[in-house]
Amino acid sequence: MKTTATFVILFMMAVSLTFLACGSGDKKIEPAEQKVTVKVEYTCPMHPEIIRNEHGKCPICGMDLVEKKSDMHDDTTDMHGK
Repeated sequence: MKTTATFVILFMMAVSLTFLACGSGDKKIEPAEQKVTVKVEYTCPMHPEIIRNEHGKCPICGMDLVEKKSDMHDDTTDMHGK
């Protein structure tokens, strides 16, 4: 009789914990806001090693710096893909 009562109590505790862990299901979980910052860099068309955070002139040749394009491909290949 004592083992049956213990089993019933443990079973009821397990069922209660299951319902508490699952919750009511009506809560909506909102995704966290993602802040995306875009870093704009400027470079010289003739001297790509010159990179600046703002528009200006190339210190080597004096050309206007242009916005650096972010390429999605590997820059180590030449135009023929070799």
